Amino acid sequence: MKTLMKNKVIFGLFCVLILVVIAFAGFMLYMNSLDKAFDSSKKDTINITIEAGSTTDDIGSLLEEKGIIKSATSFKYFSKFKRYDSKYQAGNYALSPAMKLSEIADIIMSGKTNNMTVTIPEGYTIYQMADKLASEGLVDKTKFESLLKNGNFDYDFLKGAQSGKNHLEGYLFPETYTIEYNADEETIIRTMLDQFDSVFTDEFKKQADKLGYSINDIMVIASVIERECQVDEERGKVASVIYNRLKEEMPLQMCSTVQYVLGKQKETLTNADTEISSPYNTYINAGLPPGPICCPGLASIKAALYPEDTNYLYFVVSDKLDGTQKFSSDYNQFLKDKDAYYKALEGQE
Repeated sequence: MKTLMKNKVIFGLFCVLILVVIAFAGFMLYMNSLDKAFDSSKKDTINITIEAGSTTDDIGSLLEEKGIIKSATSFKYFSKFKRYDSKYQAGNYALSPAMKLSEIADIIMSGKTNNMTVTIPEGYTIYQMADKLASEGLVDKTKFESLLKNGNFDYDFLKGAQSGKNHLEGYLFPETYTIEYNADEETIIRTMLDQFDSVFTDEFKKQADKLGYSINDIMVIASVIERECQVDEERGKVASVIYNRLKEEMPLQMCSTVQYVLGKQKETLTNADTEISSPYNTYINAGLPPGPICCPGLASIKAALYPEDTNYLYFVVSDKLDGTQKFSSDYNQFLKDKDAYYKALEGQE
C-alpha cells in the first residue's frame, strides 16, 4: 500500500513537472514570438523623441502611436521579460516598423541618439513649418512661433522684408534638413535662413536688380508662382503673367493671395472671398502683396527671376483638370477657358 501511494506521489509530481515544463516552453515561445517586426515592408525610418523620465509604458505607447510597433502592451511584456526596464535612454531615435522589438530595444538602450532628418515641402508657410517640426518632435511649437514673430535675425536679405509676425515668410528655405540632437528652435530657424542665403546667390541678386525689383519683391512673386503652379514647366509662364499685369498696372487677381488670407485652400473662391479686406488680397489691391505668401522652392525663385517672354495676361486651370493651366492674352478667351473649367468641375459632381 505504501509503495502504491509513493508511486502515485511520484507520478503526480512528474505530471506537475511536465505541466511546468510545457507552460514554461509555451511562455518562452510566446515571448520569442513577440520579437518580430510590425511591418517588414516599411523600411523607412520614423523620427521619435523619448523624453527624460519616460517609463517603458510611455515608450511603448509612443512607438505604437508612431506606427513603429503593433502593440504597446507587447513591448511592455517583452521589456519586462528581458529586464530592460529602466535601461532605456532619452534622446532622438530613427526607428522603423521593419525592425524587431529586440532591435528597437537595443537602439533605445544604447543611448546613441540620431540626428533627425526632416523634409519641409515647397509652398509651406512658416506656420505650417512650425506644425511640421513640432509633429516630428523637433521643436516646441510655442517657442518656435514666438521666434517667428519676435526673433532677432540679422540677415541682409531680411532688411527689405515685411515686419510683424510674417517677417520670415518666404525665407525659411524648403529643403531636407538633418537636425542635430538637442538643436534648439533658434538654431533650426537659422539653419533654414542660412540655406536661403546660400541659395539666393549673387547672380540672383544681380538679376533682381536688372529686373528692377527687390529681393522681397522677387520672393513675393516666387511665392505666388509656387502656390499657383502644379506643373513645373508652367512656372515661367505664370511669372510672365505676373510681370505683364504689373507692367499694365492691372491688379494681379491671384487666388493664392486670397487663400493665404483665408488660411486655407479652396477649390474656387466666392465673390465675398475676393472682396476680403487685406493688403494681401490682389483682387482689391494694386501691385504686389507686402510679403511672400509661402516659402517657395528654387524652381519658383528661378521662374521669378527669369520669366518667359510672353504676352499672356490671364491663366486659369485647364478643363482637363490635370493641374495644367490655360494661358491667354485676350480677356474673352480667358472667360471661355474659365467657363470650360467650371463646366468640367460640374461634370465631376
